[in-house]
Amino acid sequence: MATKSVQALLDDIRLLGGEQHSLVESVRTLVKKTVSPISEEVKYGGILFTSGVQFCGVFAYKQHVSVEFGHGALIADTLGHLEGGGKGRRHIKLHSAEDIQAKNLAHYLPLALEAAKKGA
Repeated sequence: MATKSVQALLDDIRLLGGEQHSLVESVRTLVKKTVSPISEEVKYGGILFTSGVQFCGVFAYKQHVSVEFGHGALIADTLGHLEGGGKGRRHIKLHSAEDIQAKNLAHYLPLALEAAKKGA
């Protein structure tokens, strides 16, 4: 079975609505600007980002976009924006473009990469 391409997933997300598509593209741009080198793959219905290790993913839902951190529980959340209470994962829900800045997503990306390297 062929793996869905990032562009094909983005085309599907566009069907959810312009806001979700725009948010996913903004997250992708921020990840690429903040972490290098970076690769993307479609998995679990979202786009996963890898830089040596897989460290986060972006997933579009009807009401929001979620940025997921597989080893988020290892992140010292001094800003208080991480959600979730399981053993490993944490996430940040984005409802608008303003949330990317307001929830300091750029702050969490290098921390998520560092946590993934520790947790690997």
